Amino acid sequence: MKVKVCGMRAVDNLLELTQLNIDFVGFIFYPKSSRYVAVPPVATIPHRIQKVGVFVNARLEEIDRNAEQFSLNYIQLHGDETVEYCQALKAKGYRLIKAFAVDETFDFDQLNAYEDYCDFFLLDAKGKSYGGNGIQFDWQILEHYTSQKHFFLSGGIDLGSINAIKNLAIPQLYGIDINSKFEIAPALKDIPKVQQLLDELIA
Repeated sequence: MKVKVCGMRAVDNLLELTQLNIDFVGFIFYPKSSRYVAVPPVATIPHRIQKVGVFVNARLEEIDRNAEQFSLNYIQLHGDETVEYCQALKAKGYRLIKAFAVDETFDFDQLNAYEDYCDFFLLDAKGKSYGGNGIQFDWQILEHYTSQKHFFLSGGIDLGSINAIKNLAIPQLYGIDINSKFEIAPALKDIPKVQQLLDELIA
């Protein structure tokens, strides 16, 4: 089970986090987010940790600029991006994570058109904002996930979620995406709490 920690900004906090056995770290480039990153944090991130840039309905030029400036490994699209938009980014050579806002009415068939252009999907709870709502959707609807594409599970995951996650018998579940439930303040992660999550995942 891979672990992605999203919404990082402070250099010291980032350096502490990268000492842990996490797999992905996310930086949010959406100006309306309380975790928005305007300037690259000057920190050496180990090569084993993949850097993900999170964008919401951004211009392609904006993605190009930040991907180069931050040396991003993945582009996460967390808005209303179309298949054609993903196709254009894939043609540029980017590795893509496409997020979808999920509730009990979500139609998993809509994922099919994106499969050829995305490396992973990310399933987040539908809320008032584009992510970062700190709420969960009913994971039972994942029984209807028919895509062969691996995905990250996101939305309100906390320490109390671990047993339920470990009991999800879904081969395509690649990892979890954590954020607000592991924070002291927006963009400031509680490092001991993240370590506890990692310990409990392998227990």
